[in-house]
Amino acid sequence: MIPAAPPSSTALGFLTVLHEAGGYVGGYLVTNSWGRPLEFRLSSAVQPNKVQQILYGGTLVPYVCADLIGKTLMDRAGVPVQMVVTDREAVLELRLKTDAPVLWLAPSEEERSGPNVVRPGDGGRGPLLCHPRYPGDAAAAGELLDRLDGLDLAEPFARIREAIGEARKMGVTSR
Repeated sequence: MIPAAPPSSTALGFLTVLHEAGGYVGGYLVTNSWGRPLEFRLSSAVQPNKVQQILYGGTLVPYVCADLIGKTLMDRAGVPVQMVVTDREAVLELRLKTDAPVLWLAPSEEERSGPNVVRPGDGGRGPLLCHPRYPGDAAAAGELLDRLDGLDLAEPFARIREAIGEARKMGVTSR
């Protein structure tokens, strides 16, 4: 259950993971209810080797995205969040490691129904989904979103990607 908090004290986490030639790199932006940044974290690149790829099989990407990158970024952040939004389905597995609801902003071509739909897709936006093992997160997250007055949940991901690009130019992601 999401604790009831006034919008001014609400902190939201936006987490994305990019897969590039150098591996997987995650960015975690914590904002207030107006979308203003409170904190930003960047992971170092994670490059699974061939043995790990074989042993983890189909569970590799969720493990890298949720356990290695997502959990680490959340644990290191100083600002606790009431909810995490991601644009990567594999990050939904982070919900198994945190008390905060984790929502996936699916692509616009995704059509989903069921108890894990927080918001259906509309206006070119895909549906917002919670982890299937936590269908109660849908109602709780919906209540929090209603208090946010139309915050664009997709926009922070553009900022995260741009910040990762700038960090890469500075050499931060290769350290």
